[in-house]
Amino acid sequence: MSAAEKVFIYAEYDFDALLEESARVHGHICPGQVLGVKMSMLGLSLIGIGDPRGRQRKSFMVFVEIDRCATDAVQSVTGASLGKRSMKYIDYGKMAATFLNLDADGGGAPRAVRVVAREESRTAAQKYFPEIADKYEAQLRAYKVMPYEELFYWTDVKVKVPPEDMPGRPVKRVRCDACGEYVQDKRDVEVGGKVLCRPCAHGGYYEAG
Repeated sequence: MSAAEKVFIYAEYDFDALLEESARVHGHICPGQVLGVKMSMLGLSLIGIGDPRGRQRKSFMVFVEIDRCATDAVQSVTGASLGKRSMKYIDYGKMAATFLNLDADGGGAPRAVRVVAREESRTAAQKYFPEIADKYEAQLRAYKVMPYEELFYWTDVKVKVPPEDMPGRPVKRVRCDACGEYVQDKRDVEVGGKVLCRPCAHGGYYEAG
């Protein structure tokens, strides 16, 4: 989308109120909070979601690509969460998120838009407030007023969500033949004719004490 084109943001989104609530949830205000709030407002608007916490709360999913401040803001604004299975964490280490409308549009396919924070917005921010020596304070102030086209770029994408990753009740629940713990949503693997959880099959992030 070119900078000449206007970005339509639903009137229901009150940026100042959303930022205040996001900072309360996160614990402090920071540039990442501003980016996350504006990224969410933009992404939701682009896929046609104007009431994410109300009547459209089950109509979308969000895929976040970084475990940083902005992700708390995305969760605060959208209401999506890991517990609701409406938010998925994809560990790419990128300041980006994909917003997926689960309701079929006129073409019969859900619409998804991936929004990415522009790296150059970091330096562009200081042009807005050159009198502020602290670059983080300059970014915090500038991100609030910078147009969306300077903060992000975005593109339509296709996202296929398998049944076991969709919100709702578990589609499968089995017992690991090794540790005896139960595994949900097809996260089990078969090794040598045995049904195993992933830690038993491949090793986990923890070790028995």
